[in-house]
Amino acid sequence: MFSLALRTLRFRTGGFIAAFVAAFLGAVIVSACAGLMETGIRSATPPHRLAWASAVVAGQQDFELQKHSDKPKTQSVSLSERVRLDRSLADQIRATPGVSTVVGEVNFPVSLGKRPLTAHGWESARLPGPAPRANEVVLPAAAGVSAGATVDLAVQGTMRQYRVARTTDQPDAFFADDVADQLSGHPGKVDYFGVVTDNPAALDLGSSVSVLTGDERGLAEFPEAQASGGRLIPLSGVAGGLSISVAVFVIASTLMLSVRQRQRELALLRAIGTTPRQLRRMVLGEALVIGVLATGVAAALGPVFGRWLFGQFTSGGFISPTVQFHQGWIPMIIAAGATLLAVGISALVAGFRVGRIRPTEALAEASVPRRWLTPVRLIVAILCFGGGTALGIVTLAVMTGPIAASTSGPAVMLWAIGVAMISPGVTKLTAIVLQGPLRLISGVTGWLAITNTRNAATRVAGAVTPIMLAVGIATANIYLQTTTSAASAQAFSEDLRADAVVAGPTGVSPEAIDRVRHADGVAAVSTYVSSRAFITAPFDENQTKKGYPALGLTDPTTTAATVVRGNLADLTGDTIALPDTAEVSRSVGDSVTLRLGDGTDRTLRIVAIVNQRAEAEQLLLPADLLAAHTTAGLPKQVLVRAAPGVDQARLTRGLTAATAGLPVSVGDRNTLAAANAKADETGAWVNYLLVGMIVGYTVISVVNTLVMATSRRRREFGLQRLGGFTRGQVLRMAAGEGGLIAVIGVLLGTVVSAGAIVPFCLVATGRVLPDGPVSIYLVIVATAVALALIAAVLPAWVATRTRPVTAVATGE
Repeated sequence: MFSLALRTLRFRTGGFIAAFVAAFLGAVIVSACAGLMETGIRSATPPHRLAWASAVVAGQQDFELQKHSDKPKTQSVSLSERVRLDRSLADQIRATPGVSTVVGEVNFPVSLGKRPLTAHGWESARLPGPAPRANEVVLPAAAGVSAGATVDLAVQGTMRQYRVARTTDQPDAFFADDVADQLSGHPGKVDYFGVVTDNPAALDLGSSVSVLTGDERGLAEFPEAQASGGRLIPLSGVAGGLSISVAVFVIASTLMLSVRQRQRELALLRAIGTTPRQLRRMVLGEALVIGVLATGVAAALGPVFGRWLFGQFTSGGFISPTVQFHQGWIPMIIAAGATLLAVGISALVAGFRVGRIRPTEALAEASVPRRWLTPVRLIVAILCFGGGTALGIVTLAVMTGPIAASTSGPAVMLWAIGVAMISPGVTKLTAIVLQGPLRLISGVTGWLAITNTRNAATRVAGAVTPIMLAVGIATANIYLQTTTSAASAQAFSEDLRADAVVAGPTGVSPEAIDRVRHADGVAAVSTYVSSRAFITAPFDENQTKKGYPALGLTDPTTTAATVVRGNLADLTGDTIALPDTAEVSRSVGDSVTLRLGDGTDRTLRIVAIVNQRAEAEQLLLPADLLAAHTTAGLPKQVLVRAAPGVDQARLTRGLTAATAGLPVSVGDRNTLAAANAKADETGAWVNYLLVGMIVGYTVISVVNTLVMATSRRRREFGLQRLGGFTRGQVLRMAAGEGGLIAVIGVLLGTVVSAGAIVPFCLVATGRVLPDGPVSIYLVIVATAVALALIAAVLPAWVATRTRPVTAVATGE
């Protein structure tokens, strides 16, 4: 039977190409997603400036968070700020056998006009020539400043003049080592040490220190690369899982349509003695041949597509450009296995019905499909609808805020699978409902389109399912994202208690803050410092793996928190205000121990318990306390509230005049809202890219399926024309069928998306309908209709080019 399968593929070019395209595209997408996951797991970040070092000694950015419960256990978590090391550790490193060079490195931002630069000490430059003096700086030649010139640099929130000692081909700025130590904001500390040693394993410096070798050295230079990998792993996992689910749909629809079109041929094989097992082996053999060829070609193009996707992520700012793309043989195996499994399952399902019919009923079954709802279909549909309903109930009863979207993706797929199981019946029912309006519009051709759809509901359902899937996935994911963004913008606007913001590229200095406080029209000023922290004693089970967001303030009136107990005016020194949702919320006056972003443990006294917006709970700390434990060391923003009766224009003029000569900028509420929206745009853009990729695959399947279904009807079209139909009437009939398929697919896709959108919107916004322009839905609908019409009419136009007698004589 396998040899027969190989022979039949030669005479089934259309079905072969359609199944090949479906399997090939599925394998390419799955391979690319698996490559992105491998890249995220590796997080390979080759060193740039530290390429000369055989090892890098850095602070330990991870720690084991001890959970205090009935069954104590630990969890590895990451700190949000750079963990610095004492400069004195260099002596211990030099004393290690095999070490020949130790260089301490500091990194801090400076700004030359509007050009941001990263500055270092001269020792780490490893360039020939004398070091710059205390009043000198070495700048990159690309800055366009010649040696000997005097420049104004923004450093630590202030403007300072330096003489340019020389220029280099490196992209960074360099100061004298003692000057850099002071300007870094953390005197006596280094970010990491570059070490030349012939035995890195001998560097045993304690559990609080990491010794990095190979590509891991780059993680010390670019700590954001580790976070990039962490974002890439769940993203690629979700996209890959969704891609596999869609691939199963698409491949199954294509193969089942191909087998259904060959029903007469397969029925004849049953009539001459072919056993059901042989028949299923033949169908499976054909499918596996197609699958092997498709995965073989995809093995070459999967990494290319994966690299392109990775490039889009890095250019969009979602992934650090310092991370190196990796795609080895494991993603290829995953893609091949997933695709062949999907092909195999689809082939078994497609051949199951044909294999079950009795030889005496074979020809009748081939000519008139009588049964579409099998017990398996019914059970799967009930289970999927039950699962989708359960996820909706969980969303409404348990989820809060934006995290409610986490149940929406699975809900879409469950509703889609359930609808696909009963799509032939829904297709026939919809055709009956629409037969009156369609016949009024298009007359006899519309009646014939309706009749064909009703009598061939199982065949038509194979084309309806991909459209339903494309419309459902696109509508659900796009409107979930627009609703999330709108809810985030609204929450930010409600929480914002400032009328203006003063920001600096290298931080806002105490001098600038003092000037802002005395500016015309200012009622209140608060520095704004953000970080993350872990409550370690007593342990809080409510905190996530990333800990709690921590907000540093000097004026509590600029926060939207509502005081439940205590007084935010006491938030000074070693104090903290806890959200009322924190499990460790105790009485005012109790103490908690925090591990701050740089790994420092601080015991703080509770001065207030506050109520905050759901899913936006934060720890409130004094700004100076929190800023000292951040990478920057200075607040980046200052929030300003206007005095009563002061309009925005007057406030802006007063702040601009007060901060003249300082490296800061003044913005209004719109500036803050725009910055918040821009942060959301990156995640939204990535979501749109992945959804577009999967929907694009589904759209290709729509065209693929419709073209295959229509092009196989050459004989049917010929008979209609011999019966008196003109070619134009046949084409209008095909257009009517395509339009009807599109309408049914859009209706079902809308139902599928509503199963995910409505519960989420009720939780996130309190409304049934999502936020976002209706034009998005109209574009989705118009695209589905246009594709269905083109894919139905164009093959019909090609099929009717031959003479009717010839078409009838040559058969299908």
